[in-house]
Amino acid sequence: MYELGDACSATECEPGTNLLIAGPPMTGKRALGLDVLTHGSRRGDGAIVVTTQDSGDEVLRAYEDRFDGAVPTVGVVDCVSKQQGGSPTPTDRVAYASSPVDMTGIGIELSEFLERFYERGVRENRILLDSLSTLLMYSNLQTVFRFLHVFTGRVQSADALGLFVVDSTAHDDQTMSTLRQLFDGEIEVRESDADRSELRLKGVGETTEWQTV
Repeated sequence: MYELGDACSATECEPGTNLLIAGPPMTGKRALGLDVLTHGSRRGDGAIVVTTQDSGDEVLRAYEDRFDGAVPTVGVVDCVSKQQGGSPTPTDRVAYASSPVDMTGIGIELSEFLERFYERGVRENRILLDSLSTLLMYSNLQTVFRFLHVFTGRVQSADALGLFVVDSTAHDDQTMSTLRQLFDGEIEVRESDADRSELRLKGVGETTEWQTV
């Protein structure tokens, strides 16, 4: 079982669960996803981040800074640097897809990280894709849906936990409804008073009450 951590009321998920993290901009969706990964890393889980917004090196540094010198088992799939014209060199912690459109490359790099972690004896892994909204900027809904069908299936077959960030206000109701078909549950995030955010879980056990994070 995968515990989601304090922010999600210590909710547990079955291996192979895929969760959507949905809400407006600036509500801490990405930070919440990283918190769930961090909770797992502290107990020995592997963490994989697919980033479509920041460079892999930036994401890796920010993640490692959460551990006070300890080195977690982490891999980052960077979909940004090559698209911006760079020629980065892959490392054992950062791999590169050519762009957010390179969905085949993203899937290959994800699988390679999972296989590498398995070889090191890491059997429980958490995967964060940030974000679906960026993928939808570059590809149509049908293409992204097919990609996510394969991606979420990979999470299931690896008995991992998948987290997928989306800006719910950037897409119409039909798009959000189509995306939700692929997920076992949703962490819904919204703005609250005093510059704070609230979240609730849907589809993972009973729907929870809104709680401040």
